[in-house]
Amino acid sequence: MCRNIRPLQNLAPPATAGEVHEAALQYVRKIAGTTRPSRANEEAFARAVAEVEAATARLLEELVTSAPPRDRAVEAEKARQRSLARFG
Repeated sequence: MCRNIRPLQNLAPPATAGEVHEAALQYVRKIAGTTRPSRANEEAFARAVAEVEAATARLLEELVTSAPPRDRAVEAEKARQRSLARFG
């Protein structure tokens, strides 16, 4: 999985529209193999981002879990600790 895309499900507070958009943008960039499309491909790129964003939002709304929501601050601290262990 792309390291830039973060899990968005079951967080407290829930994922924002901006986070969903950023995840969709990262996904499309990864699949397209480019961070910026050419002028000829801008429309297709933007349409793909919008479609992935919509699908992601629907998925997050429909997922059901019995686990308690994960605290963002705790998850951020875990990520910092993993980064420290990995990169020193």
